[in-house]
Amino acid sequence: MNEYIQEAWTLLGVGMVTVFIILMVVVLIGNTIIRVVNRYFPESDNGKVAAERSFGNSRVAAITAAVNMVTQGKGRITKIEKK
Repeated sequence: MNEYIQEAWTLLGVGMVTVFIILMVVVLIGNTIIRVVNRYFPESDNGKVAAERSFGNSRVAAITAAVNMVTQGKGRITKIEKK
């Protein structure tokens, strides 16, 4: 019975390490794809111009300032819709 428990713990350890490694590879590949796409295919500013026409400069500036403050400058506004 003792050798079965030891084998179970071994399989548990190998399985957990395997899952951890696979998840790390997925995260690294995802981050790499995001960086490549952002570097070679940047977004255009067409959405910003359309938002300024429909909302006005002061509202767009307030929304932009709020997003910058909350995300510490890392956020990006892609689209502003009126509902």
